[in-house]
Amino acid sequence: MAHDPTPPADRDALRALFEAVREGRLDPAEAERRALARLQQAGFEDLGFARVDHHRARRQGFPEVVFGQGKTPDQVAQIAGAIVGRGHSLLVTRTDREAFAAVARVVPAARFHETARIIELRTDIPRGRGVILVAAAGTSDIPIAEEAAISAEVMGNDVDRLVDVGVAGLHRLMAEYERLQAARVIIAVAGMEGALPSVIGGLVKVPVIAVPTNVGYGASFGGLTALLAMLNSCATGVAVVNIDNGVGAAAVASAINHLE
Repeated sequence: MAHDPTPPADRDALRALFEAVREGRLDPAEAERRALARLQQAGFEDLGFARVDHHRARRQGFPEVVFGQGKTPDQVAQIAGAIVGRGHSLLVTRTDREAFAAVARVVPAARFHETARIIELRTDIPRGRGVILVAAAGTSDIPIAEEAAISAEVMGNDVDRLVDVGVAGLHRLMAEYERLQAARVIIAVAGMEGALPSVIGGLVKVPVIAVPTNVGYGASFGGLTALLAMLNSCATGVAVVNIDNGVGAAAVASAINHLE
C-alpha cells in the first residue's frame, strides 16, 4: 500500500466534510469551497520569520529539512514544533546543543547527534529497498559523513558505514569489497585531493554520490580541490554535491533507494 504523506489532521478534516455531504448536512459546493480553502491554508504555515512548507513531503517524498545555522534556538524550536505538529519527521542540520535544548522543550522525543550536528525525530515512513553505504576517506571527514548517514536514516533507509578508507591506504578499502558490492547506493565523502569517489566508482555498478569536504591543507582551498577532482572523475556513475553537503547527498541517495 502506498504511503500517504497527507498530515492526519488534514485527512480527518476532509473525511468530516465527506461525511457531512453524504449525510445531507452540507451542500457539495460548500464542501468543495471549504476543502480548497483548507488545502491552500495547509500548504505552508507562516511563523512570521519563516514559512514552513507542509507540502514538501507530498511533492518530494520527505518533509522540509531545517538548516539550523544562522537561526536562533527559539526560531529552530518553533519551526520544529510546526513540522512535528503536522505528523512529519524532523531533520535539523548544522545545529548545536543550545538549539536542541530549545527544541526538546517543544518536541521532547527529539534526538541530538553531536558529531553530525543534527536534531531529528523519526516517524513511520516507507523504507528504502536496499542499503546506503556511507564511506569516509579519513577520520576528519566523519562529521560530514555522519550528517549524510543520519540524514539518510531519518529519510527511511538502512545505512552502512565505512570509516578511514581513503586512497592513502587502498588496502583498507579493498578489505571491505563485499560491503561495497552489497550497497544499492554509495555516498563517498572525501577532502584533500578527493580521489575516493573515483576509486569506488571504478569498483561498483551502483550510483556513487561524491561529497567533497573542506578537509585539507592550503592548496585544498576549503574543499574546492576535492570538488573539482570529483567533477572531473573518469569513473562513470559518479555524481557530485556541494562542499560539505552531507544532507544533500543523503536526499539523492534516499530518492534512488526508494525507487521501485
